[in-house]
Amino acid sequence: MYNWTHYNPVKVLFGPGRLNDLHKETLPGKKALIVTSNGTSAKRYGYLARVEKELEAAGVDHVLFDQIRPNPTDINVMDGAKAVKENGCDFVVALGGGSVMDCSKCIALMAANPGDIWDYSLSAAGGKKTAANPAIPIVCVTTSAGTASEVDIASVITNDKTQEKTGIFFPSMFPTLSVVDSDLMMSVPAKLTAYQGMDAFFHASETVVNKNVHPMGEMFALKTIELVAKFLPRAVADGNDREAREMMAYANTFAGYYMMCTSAHTMEHVMGSFHDDLVHGAGLIEIAHAYYGFFADRKAAEEPMIKMAKAMGVGNPTSGQDFIKALDDLIASIGCADLKMSAEGIAEEELKLYPAKVHEVLGGDINADPLPLSDEDYLTIFRNAYK
Repeated sequence: MYNWTHYNPVKVLFGPGRLNDLHKETLPGKKALIVTSNGTSAKRYGYLARVEKELEAAGVDHVLFDQIRPNPTDINVMDGAKAVKENGCDFVVALGGGSVMDCSKCIALMAANPGDIWDYSLSAAGGKKTAANPAIPIVCVTTSAGTASEVDIASVITNDKTQEKTGIFFPSMFPTLSVVDSDLMMSVPAKLTAYQGMDAFFHASETVVNKNVHPMGEMFALKTIELVAKFLPRAVADGNDREAREMMAYANTFAGYYMMCTSAHTMEHVMGSFHDDLVHGAGLIEIAHAYYGFFADRKAAEEPMIKMAKAMGVGNPTSGQDFIKALDDLIASIGCADLKMSAEGIAEEELKLYPAKVHEVLGGDINADPLPLSDEDYLTIFRNAYK
């Protein structure tokens, strides 16, 4: 018998062109803080102007906050919360990828609560407080297919001082409304398309190997794996492939509806804690063969890995090694086989610091792997992944 709880209150406008329908919705306030990255793509490709037009058509005032880093920090959060208060905004509109949406959720939380965002972190250095007040409403307009932040409560924030990259989540951080319009993903460069798409893949693959997986979680995850394996190579090869972009948007959202991450995500958060320029999806790719291979070599996840291999199009798979080969082939097909931890500035001698950090940051459930992992096992996986 399986016991599980599923709760997802997010209204999703899904499909090409759905941003054009935003003004038709009942928006959750009268003045929005539009949150974007400190890059230029939202402006250059006209996405910001389109969101502003939609808000104006809905009779909503808006102020721009365009300071979010690729790995958003506690400082980003608090600056954004200050902007909400100083400008009298009553809801947040996140326009961007996972970093922007994650940071926006925490901005919305801190706009309604006292103190610092790290007061509410469950990490080793976090205050572990419960937020007294719900976050102000959040609307997400995603421009990427990878994190599924538009349909969950989770956010990943970095604290540079404590070298922690950790998850922060409260039920009120569910977006009220999200737009998943694959037309906004057409401009994502090939490399980032690959990294983001594999993030979605690993949300799903970690769910399938998770020892607590149940039929509903597995259902979403296997479909995600099928779609990524088929369409991510196409989206990377041709960013203008509309079908591939739409199918990757599906994969991303499906994975987010039931995400059961294991220690693989935590291990990547450790890497990102030491190297805040590391792109999350790239870090996951760099440890993937070593992480999944650890369990395949020990025949610890044969049934789930065979299921994933089948979803990836492998004919008559018989062992976990068939999944490992399919995974390696997928990574090669999107031009990521040569990713190196050393190229990220990670020194081999620092790996010995990582296992202890696994217990300090938050990412996935480190107790949900197919086999229990000791600190020695974590170090083995990191060393096997290193190149």
